[in-house]
Amino acid sequence: MEAGSQRRWRVPPGHVAVKCAAAAAVTALIVLYSHDPQFLFLAGAAAIGLNALALRDLVAPVRLAADGDGLTVVAGYAGHRRIGWDEVRTIRVDERRRLLLHTRMLEIETADDLHLLSAFDLGSDVHDVADELYRLRARTDR
Repeated sequence: MEAGSQRRWRVPPGHVAVKCAAAAAVTALIVLYSHDPQFLFLAGAAAIGLNALALRDLVAPVRLAADGDGLTVVAGYAGHRRIGWDEVRTIRVDERRRLLLHTRMLEIETADDLHLLSAFDLGSDVHDVADELYRLRARTDR
């Protein structure tokens, strides 16, 4: 990475499209089955959740950016927080196995916060992102 360049990781467009399609489908089901109050309640809750997730992906698709000065991470629903390299305590990958699930999360720890990002957030393997962050941080420590 050259001076002045920036690396960005974002939610893959295919995942955003699937969330939007699912939100539209559930919303359409609400219209079709509006006569059933129980279904309306459950489908309404699902539609609200799916629409919120899809909207977040559309409003703030970039979850992590890095350059020579530090990181920018998504904060809250769709905000961003700038973190200088001197504020970053650790960058690591947390892997856990529970039942049949294997999860990997990129953890970026600062003095006052812990930022967790998955491969779904980054559009890349978390190990690859961590390796690239290690390399970039090492270049700035010189």
